[in-house]
Amino acid sequence: MARIFITGSADGLGQMAANLLIQQGHQVVLHARNAERGRQALKKTPGAEGVLTADLSNIDETKGLAEKVNESGLFDAVIHNAGAYKTSAKQIFNVNTLAPYILTSLIRKPKRLIYLSSGMHSGGRPNLEYFKTNVDRISYSDSKLHVIMLTLAVARKWPDIYSNAVDPGWVPTKMGGKNAPDDLQKGYETQSWLAVSDDEEAKVSGRYFFHRKERQYNSLAADVTLQEKLTSLLEGITGVSFIG
Repeated sequence: MARIFITGSADGLGQMAANLLIQQGHQVVLHARNAERGRQALKKTPGAEGVLTADLSNIDETKGLAEKVNESGLFDAVIHNAGAYKTSAKQIFNVNTLAPYILTSLIRKPKRLIYLSSGMHSGGRPNLEYFKTNVDRISYSDSKLHVIMLTLAVARKWPDIYSNAVDPGWVPTKMGGKNAPDDLQKGYETQSWLAVSDDEEAKVSGRYFFHRKERQYNSLAADVTLQEKLTSLLEGITGVSFIG
């Protein structure tokens, strides 16, 4: 039995992954943006160990969430599922780029880290020059490229853990819309599988998955110099050190 923390698990893919893992006999701690959403999340996820709340668009609240996670005990896996899409560029940047970095850096290292990216990352650019001057120039696609860059930096610096990224596909959730064409079940199964499976295909690091199959990612993500610039800039913005 594994213990897993899932960000953004009040609804959508995160909640579905949580329910699947609980059904498989694992312990799951949920995350919601606020107390009311947290109460609703617990009702929709019977068997969850508990729920922790924080608004990931707020840097201080995100740091506070890391403290709450550490106070609750050790985790075998953390799934960075939370994401922002149709909202302001600043919120996208804070939730998609800053929050995974802060939580990765501050939460005691689990055995496995799973980060949700998107196929849209392929059209993204690092655009690191805008981090401190004009985050309005950072797009959703850029932020999901940052997620893979962070995934690969973690895999490189922490060889004792598994760090992987997932493209859940364009699935019919609140974020994806009811007409999204991809398989919803496969969208949440992959992150759950990477969090707990003993399959050799899941016990890897520095990979990008779509429906439990490895896929190629934007080659810019693998540029170590860019990864180092990314983590250095994020440290400067957040005041949180990325311990290699």
